[in-house]
Amino acid sequence: QVQLVESGGGTVQTGGSLRLSCAASGWTYNPKCMGWFRQGRGTGRGMVARIYMPSGSTFYVDSVKGRFTISQDNAKNMLYLQMDSLKPEDTAMYYCAASSTGCNSGLQYQNWGQGTQVTVSS
Repeated sequence: QVQLVESGGGTVQTGGSLRLSCAASGWTYNPKCMGWFRQGRGTGRGMVARIYMPSGSTFYVDSVKGRFTISQDNAKNMLYLQMDSLKPEDTAMYYCAASSTGCNSGLQYQNWGQGTQVTVSS
């Protein structure tokens, strides 16, 4: 059974940094894509960044480009999200997810972690 466990969330001031980690275990398939999603208060869950596992190619939503970096460590079964220059609008619950099919829609991700809260104070 696939398990994804996020860690690294917390409260930081505007301009600060956090590094989120996602520990993966129990793989029953080779993931095609892994991604980070977030859901703020009163908003739907949306993709922040994703990585195409075979090649390592990445995608970021415009609002985080140049500030966030997604990376993987296959040897350790870890996924990371380095978040720099954080803004109050980055405040959200952040989720790690994995997909065996497609990469671009949250609906394609069949395994999700429980989330880790990121709060950016102004």
